[in-house]
Amino acid sequence: MKEAITPQEAAELIPDGAVLAIGGFMGVGSPHRVIDALVAAGRKNLTVIGNDAGRPDYGIGRLVHARAVSKLIVSHIGLNPESQKQMIAGEMTIDLAPQGTLAEQLRAGGYGLGGVLTKTALGTIEAEGKRVIEIDGEEWLFEPPLKADFALIHADQADYVGNLTYQLTATNFNPIMAMAAHTVIAEPREIVPVGVVPPDAVRTPGVLVNYLIKRA
Repeated sequence: MKEAITPQEAAELIPDGAVLAIGGFMGVGSPHRVIDALVAAGRKNLTVIGNDAGRPDYGIGRLVHARAVSKLIVSHIGLNPESQKQMIAGEMTIDLAPQGTLAEQLRAGGYGLGGVLTKTALGTIEAEGKRVIEIDGEEWLFEPPLKADFALIHADQADYVGNLTYQLTATNFNPIMAMAAHTVIAEPREIVPVGVVPPDAVRTPGVLVNYLIKRA
């Protein structure tokens, strides 16, 4: 059986300065109880990889609002003015990446690949200072793989051995983040006995999951 812990116990596992991959799309599919526990624990200097900066005080935005984040690696910050304020004030570094590139960088990290070659952002300010590789006379922008110390993900169901399912758009980055982290903490909507989740419905196998969050 996979170990089930409280959000507070999960927060205790995560030190200041950790690199976190946090699932969610504007907070949909984010592990909100774990995020709340990190804020309550006063974590600082976190690097957060996510699709976006969340919304004001919601999703990843809760961590931004609490000034727990020193660096964001995301595809956009447009729905969270607080992230813009902290960036302009020099209080937080933000690395922006095209959404598809960000997903592929995480996949490369999870699959043990050496990086991603893409034409997206080639010739723009996003490519400044980055390596450009020529293949058969064509230029490609190299993006390195992304890995995290912890993946904090939301799931719809988990069984007792940690197999996970997701629901609709709440799936988003969660499955690939589970591949790209040293430790995976999953916050499921419910934990069910083995056999309730059909094998064909498993999106993240339990072998990748280290901890489940207990139901409230």
